[in-house]
Amino acid sequence: MTTDPNVTAGSPTRRRFLRETAIVGGTVAVVGCLDDTPEGTADDAAADDDDGPDDRDGPYAVERVAEGLDRVWGLAFLPADGRLLATERDGDLRLIDPGDATNDDAVDGPDADEGPPVVSGTPDVLAAGQGGLLDVTTHPEYPDEPFVYLTYVAANADGESTTHLGRGRLDPDAPALAGFEALHAAEPFLGSSQHFGSRVVFGADGMAYVTVGDRGSKDFGPDHYSQDPSNELGAILRLEPDGSIPEDNPFVDDADVADSIYAYGLRNTQGLARHPETDALWASEHGERDGDSITIVERGGNHGWPIAHYGCEYGSDDPVGDRPDERDDVVDPVYYWECGSGGFPPAGMTIYDGDAFPDWAGDLFVGNLAGTYLGHFTIDDPAADRPVVEEVDPLLEAEGWRVRDVAIGPDDGALYVALDETNAPLVRVVPS
Repeated sequence: MTTDPNVTAGSPTRRRFLRETAIVGGTVAVVGCLDDTPEGTADDAAADDDDGPDDRDGPYAVERVAEGLDRVWGLAFLPADGRLLATERDGDLRLIDPGDATNDDAVDGPDADEGPPVVSGTPDVLAAGQGGLLDVTTHPEYPDEPFVYLTYVAANADGESTTHLGRGRLDPDAPALAGFEALHAAEPFLGSSQHFGSRVVFGADGMAYVTVGDRGSKDFGPDHYSQDPSNELGAILRLEPDGSIPEDNPFVDDADVADSIYAYGLRNTQGLARHPETDALWASEHGERDGDSITIVERGGNHGWPIAHYGCEYGSDDPVGDRPDERDDVVDPVYYWECGSGGFPPAGMTIYDGDAFPDWAGDLFVGNLAGTYLGHFTIDDPAADRPVVEEVDPLLEAEGWRVRDVAIGPDDGALYVALDETNAPLVRVVPS
C-alpha cells in the first residue's frame, strides 16, 4: 500500500475547544465550540460577541464588513462595481457594499438583525437539510450581460428535490433580479435532503460548471448514482450560459451518459475554483468518514466515488472502495485526508491572485466547516501533471467560525470570508 506524501495525518481539525471572543475597532476574534458531526453539519448556536483585546499575532488582521447574516453559502463580487452578493441558505440574496459603514449599524438600530439589503426576485427554494439557496456568480461578460446565476434546491410536485441552476438580470440599484428563470435541474429528483453540492464557476471557455452531490446514497458499489453517468448526480455539469448543452461536451455522442456531464464519480463537491494561471478547475470534496480531498477536475474523468476513496464508512474503520492511487481508471486527488486523520470538511475555495498578500500568490484557501478555520495550502508547480499541495498555517483558527466560502476583493485584495452561522458577520482578512 502506498502513502501519498501530500496527506495530512493527524490534522488539527474536528477538535473540541472553547475560546473567548474579542472585538476591537473592527478587528475581531470570535470562537465557539466545535460540533464534530458528519459533513460538518452545524448546530444552531452562533458565536458570542464579548468585548476584549485582540492578542493574536500574525501577518493579517480581521475586519467586520457586514452584520446580521444567516448561514451565508456563496459570495460573488460584481465586476467593475466593488459590491458583492451573498447567498443565505434560507433563500435571501444580499447585496453588500464593503465600504458602507451602515453595514455595521444595522444590528444597533431599529432594523436590528436585518443585515444588508435583500435582492428581490430570487427563486423559491427548499431550505431543508443541506438544501436552500446555495452558490452565486455573475456572467463572464457582466455588466454587459447583467446576469446573476444561482444554484439552489427546489422541489417538484411530489416533494422530491434536486439542485437547480438559474439566472436573472440584476438591477443593483433596486436591488432586484428581473426575469429569473430556472435553466437546468439535475436529474433525478429524490426525497433525500443531503448532498446537493453545489458550486457554479465559469471556465475560461465561457461555460458554466455546476457541481451536483450524490444525495447521500449509501449504495457503495458500482451501481451508485455517482458511478452511473446516465444520471446527473455526483457529477460536475458543463452548460452554456443559457443552460443549454454544449455540443463539445465529452459524452454527447455516448447514449449511456447524460449529455450535460463533464466529470463524474464525485460525492459532494462544495468548492470549485478556476486556477488563475492554468485555467484548470480545482475542487474540494467531502469524504465519507474523513476521505475529504482536493482534486483537479478532469474532462470526462471518473473521480472514483465510491468505488475508490480514501475514507471509511461512518462509525467504522472499513474502507469505502479501493485506494484511488491503486487504480488507473479513476482520477486521484492531489491532496486528501485518509480515514483516521480527522478529515477536513471542505467548503468554498479560491486561489489567491490579489495584491494585498504577495507572499500568498497562487496559494489555495479552502473553508473548513467542522474544523472551524480557513485552510491555507501552497501549490508547487500548478501546471504539473500532479502539483504538490501542502497545508500550511491556517487562518482564523482562533475565531472558531464554520467557514463556508471565501472570495478575493478585486479592489483591496482582501480575503472575504462567509460564515455558516446565524446572525453572523461577513469578515475580511487584511494585512496587519
